[in-house]
Amino acid sequence: MSDMTLRTEPHWVIVMGVSGCGKSTVAHRLALTTGAEFLDADDFHPAENVAKMAAGIALNDEDRAGWLRALNQELKQRSALGTSVFLACSALKEKYREVLREGIDSLEFVYLKGSKELIRSRMEMRSEHFFKPELLDSQFAALEEPEVAVILDSAQPLELLVQKALHELRIE
Repeated sequence: MSDMTLRTEPHWVIVMGVSGCGKSTVAHRLALTTGAEFLDADDFHPAENVAKMAAGIALNDEDRAGWLRALNQELKQRSALGTSVFLACSALKEKYREVLREGIDSLEFVYLKGSKELIRSRMEMRSEHFFKPELLDSQFAALEEPEVAVILDSAQPLELLVQKALHELRIE
């Protein structure tokens, strides 16, 4: 496929990064723009995980294991149906991304990279989210930047992020 060829077949993309980087907003807009389905990984957390984060306690690998497997199952079901999906998911570590991509050969990642200062300021402005700004340090500590991903600067305006992501992913 040449760089100028746009894909029209189904696609499965995870928009990833630390909490507050804009992944839900970007993934939702990408889904609206392309007619794909939008999923937010936060909606799949068990109540215990939400309670821990709301109490200011960072999740560990054990807490995330079942959640990641559930997300993988959701993605596999949709890929079997040929449904295009944009999933907003932190996917902070490579081993998490391995679980997410298990059985889905064409899963792609868009990484929204941003400074801790920018993301903290965004988090402090949102009051309705269960994830507390004091947990941001644990997210950056756990983050293993992906080697294979579309990498975008989360400080850019939403429309530019969407345009760049679609261009880099070659999605029509």
